[in-house]
Amino acid sequence: MMNDMNEKCAVVGVFNVKGAAQMAYFGLFALQHRGQEAAGICSNRDGVFHMIKDRGLVTRVFSEKKLKKLKGDMAIGHTRYSTAGDDSILDAQPVYARYGLGALAIVHNGNLTNAKEVREKLIEKGAIFQTFMDTENMIHLIAKSEKDRLVDRIVDALHKVEGAYSFVIQSRSKMYAIRDRFGFRPLSLAKLSDGYMVASETCAFDLVGAEFIRDVKPGEMLIFEKGKAPKSIQVFEPNPHKCIFEYIYFARPDSVVFGKNVYNLRKKMGAELAKELPVEADMVVPVPDSGVAAALGYSQQSGIPFELGIMRNHYVGRTFIEPTQELRNLKVKMKLSPIKEVIEGKRLIVIDDSIVRGTTSKQIVSMLKEAGAAEVHMRISSPPTTDPCYYGVDTPEKQKLISARMSTEEICEYIGADSLAFISIDGLMRSVGDDQNYCKACFDGNYIV
Repeated sequence: MMNDMNEKCAVVGVFNVKGAAQMAYFGLFALQHRGQEAAGICSNRDGVFHMIKDRGLVTRVFSEKKLKKLKGDMAIGHTRYSTAGDDSILDAQPVYARYGLGALAIVHNGNLTNAKEVREKLIEKGAIFQTFMDTENMIHLIAKSEKDRLVDRIVDALHKVEGAYSFVIQSRSKMYAIRDRFGFRPLSLAKLSDGYMVASETCAFDLVGAEFIRDVKPGEMLIFEKGKAPKSIQVFEPNPHKCIFEYIYFARPDSVVFGKNVYNLRKKMGAELAKELPVEADMVVPVPDSGVAAALGYSQQSGIPFELGIMRNHYVGRTFIEPTQELRNLKVKMKLSPIKEVIEGKRLIVIDDSIVRGTTSKQIVSMLKEAGAAEVHMRISSPPTTDPCYYGVDTPEKQKLISARMSTEEICEYIGADSLAFISIDGLMRSVGDDQNYCKACFDGNYIV
């Protein structure tokens, strides 16, 4: 799958660590796969905030010179995907504001489902918004709360918002890490030097040598204060419904998400595909990079050789030259290239993680057949995506989801494959295990909120 579904962002927080902004930078670099539109870091030195944010990749936004300006032993960072028409620099995070108790900065991964209603009520009471982000709602709710202490204002604000969130908030002297009661989005805690680090995925810890401690619990707020161990407050009764798509696509394969290694689970999905949906073929070919682990699992289970029949160009950024359908189609060819000598005359099982609109799959099948593939059998390591996500994933509207409009047979004909099959929901759950509750709304329309 190529950019049909996007994780909106990643968050990182570093507390009581010398050169905190540099550690946040490396954390964001490791989390770049979760968002490539904009990045930002806000550091704190003795209660004075320093912030840099801009559009672009983490390595473009920050230089050694800029990082030296981000002084202090506290820092929070963010990297994001923008939704359509929503790439203003004003919508980059962190969001910073001064208010009655001083100043604070906030980063957010997720989506507040009642954001519009909350915003309208705040505007009625005189609030002035600078961005279109639901994250800014939290700033106003905290500022307008009548509670005396910041921690109580945060709790007060949390009781007014609904949906999916991992928040990291920085005040003049403390840091707060909060996860929604459902635990839709991942957030983990680690020890780093004499302080602590929180991040959307554990791969951020691996890069800086932080020692993973545990996941932040659904409904939990951790409070970081100098000279003390993190204090835990259970703001909400946990009702875990963790996002299954973290395992299928979003998370980096080397991360441990919701307590499980992503790479191993993706291999299990591929093996389950081979059991459920066998087909005679000469080789198993992944759509890189998201289909690689599942393709390995399929190959090992079926005994059919694994081949890298498609190569990916990792240096293709966004292209703004998209006035015609022909040039849109060219984007796939810019990213993916079949190896003709490997696939010519061969029957291929092509493994991808999902089909959303179907246009990319159609182009991949066409490209492989033009390169001489005798047969192309598509196997998908997720069930059909029939419903949009409202919990922090940028998905198309329901009418644009091909599985909401067509049967598997109709999709197969549309993309031009010789056969097409998706893993079943039961097969997916056998792959990830039934020891936790997962949100599968994008597959079954069963929305938790």
